[in-house]
This record gives sequence, structure tokens and C-alpha cells, in this order.
Amino acid sequence: MLILSRPCRIYFLEIPKLAADDIRLKGTRIGIEHILYQYIHRGQTPEAIAEEFRTVTLEQVYATILCYLQNQEAIAAYLSDWLAWSHQMREEQRKNPPPFIEKLRQFKAAKLAAVEAQVF
Repeated sequence: MLILSRPCRIYFLEIPKLAADDIRLKGTRIGIEHILYQYIHRGQTPEAIAEEFRTVTLEQVYATILCYLQNQEAIAAYLSDWLAWSHQMREEQRKNPPPFIEKLRQFKAAKLAAVEAQVF
């Protein structure tokens, strides 16, 4: 379980019902992983992140980044676990798509085949 310093706990809420270490910004449904992914992997500024996530204040974005910098090793492990889980879920969805997605794929293939038949 991720242990955060007291200043970080002021801004974050751990929600064990979702996952053992699911951490959301208080008053929102946004997980810290979403904020930090934009900051670390996409190089977005705190202002751009706050604009993208309209329920998050600029202060919360800066606090998330600050807590990451103060707890870098623990939060990096949290993010690594989240990314691995995300990739696993995407792969499972790709292998076993919901019926609606399968219908969309069939519709797209039929439409493409019809367009190709008209060209030739």
C-alpha cells in the first residue's frame, strides 16, 4: 500500500473499493495517475493539465506534482503498476471485445468492402 506524507493526504483520497491503492484527488473522480501521466509522459504544463481536467484546480495539479517529487520512488511504482494494468486491460478488451465493439468492426469492414467493390 502506498504511504503518502501528510501534506499529500490533504489533497488525495485513497479509495480501497476501486483498487487496493487507488488514489483520487479529493472532490473529483480523477486519479493522480491521469495528472502525472500528462505531466511526466506527455510533458504538459500544470496549466494545460488543469485546463484538460476541468474538475481539477491548478492548485491540485501543482500539489499532485509536488507530492510526486517528494515521494518519487513510491509514486513511480504506483504509476508503473497502473500502466501495466492499463496495458493488460486493453489487451483483454482487444482479445474479447464487447458485442457492440464487434458489431462496429463488422460494420466498418462491410462498409470498406462496399467502397472497394465500387472502385473496381
